[in-house]
Amino acid sequence: MRPPVSHRPRPASPRSGPSSPRASLRTAVVWDVLKDALDRQVKATGRESLDVLDTGGGSGNFAVPVARLGHRVTVVDPSPNALFALERRAAEADVADRVQGVQGDAHGLFDVVERAGYDAVLCHGVLEYMDDPAEGLRNAVGALRPEGVLSLLAAGLGGAVLARALAGHFTEARQALSDPDGRWGEGDPVPHRFTADQLTALVEAAGLGVASVHGVRVFADLVPGVLVDTEPGALDALLKLETAAAELAAFHSVATQLHVLGETRESVEG
Repeated sequence: MRPPVSHRPRPASPRSGPSSPRASLRTAVVWDVLKDALDRQVKATGRESLDVLDTGGGSGNFAVPVARLGHRVTVVDPSPNALFALERRAAEADVADRVQGVQGDAHGLFDVVERAGYDAVLCHGVLEYMDDPAEGLRNAVGALRPEGVLSLLAAGLGGAVLARALAGHFTEARQALSDPDGRWGEGDPVPHRFTADQLTALVEAAGLGVASVHGVRVFADLVPGVLVDTEPGALDALLKLETAAAELAAFHSVATQLHVLGETRESVEG
């Protein structure tokens, strides 16, 4: 087995930080969709405990809550520090027996995990940092069992364009619109951004059907933090607004991130 290699360095994921109301706001839509999908998988398989793979799962911001639901989670991440933090977080949550950390990356995924061994695969914040996003997604899908489900989260093009424009960087906003990878310039830390159509096309090309598409962080990154932190009820109201807008295609084009739920075509058609 060759040592796992990260093909492109990634900045520290916001999922690695401590939990906070703002962090919860940014992940709530994804968590609701994922939890519902796992509940459906439990019913479909007849097993209360699923095998879940979290590629690029970092310190376990999703893996640990999934383990709290009773599922077994394998986290693959290139960072030893993130895996150490995962071990500590899992122990603090009393789910260490259901969480396993493995050093590796999506390119060499099957050097460290088995093919077709998981009921669900999480691929969150991974594709945008891969030299070949299509290959990385094919590997993630290859880890699924025949009746598996994929949770895909990636950087959205429209959100980045809107953020640069609102910051007064109009040339960079226009550059992101015309760049094939959605980058606003040489200093852009994100190698790839996607539209909803691009992500769904990747999922379908990898052999899955698209069950749903959600816009994530449509408003959360644009609203001043002081407003959310000081105005009574603002956080809850903003969360409800994010949830209401997430499924509407009109808002996918301005979301900071896009979430695609992929399932076997039989499951989607059924």
